[in-house]
Amino acid sequence: MTSLAHSAWTSNGSTMALLLTVLAGVLCLMSASSEVTPQPNFDAQGMAGKWYLIGFATNAEWFINRRASMKMGTAMFTPTAEGDLDMSYASLSPDGSCWRLNNLARKTNALGRFQYTSERWENQNEMYMVDVKYDEYALTHTIKTKGGESTVVNKLYGRGVDLSPEVKEKFKLFSLETGILPENIAFLPKNGECPAA
Repeated sequence: MTSLAHSAWTSNGSTMALLLTVLAGVLCLMSASSEVTPQPNFDAQGMAGKWYLIGFATNAEWFINRRASMKMGTAMFTPTAEGDLDMSYASLSPDGSCWRLNNLARKTNALGRFQYTSERWENQNEMYMVDVKYDEYALTHTIKTKGGESTVVNKLYGRGVDLSPEVKEKFKLFSLETGILPENIAFLPKNGECPAA
């Protein structure tokens, strides 16, 4: 083999190895997400009210860059008469302003599985209410799709600003099982609250 051919082969081999690694990661993510199921007998009414966003986990690139600046925020879940969930989120910024986001998650034919389109981020979302203890915590798993690419976001909500180490460990293990790297699993620092909108 000539040195030029060998060089091309080595280069192609490296590219192929990288592609196979990426493909394996995507397949692992798809496989893990396909096994996620909503909590049996999920009750949308039980989600009603205020929650604190305590845990956040995703391999999305934007999170890797912004993780250090993220802090705890609050979410309000309001069930509708049709069985959908109106979700509003608010987070207090260091300058005292409030970052707000609202979405209407529509029920599907599976209890505990919802779909919504985020106008702000221009993505399609499929959200699973994976594990909920209505007076204590809620663990959600969302597959976000934009331009044919999918990312996973897991969130851990609490009725209060503190959750037990056992619940946090459950969230961490679930996130690892759904293909999220350990360094991309975060428990958000406490923060002031936005005034009611």
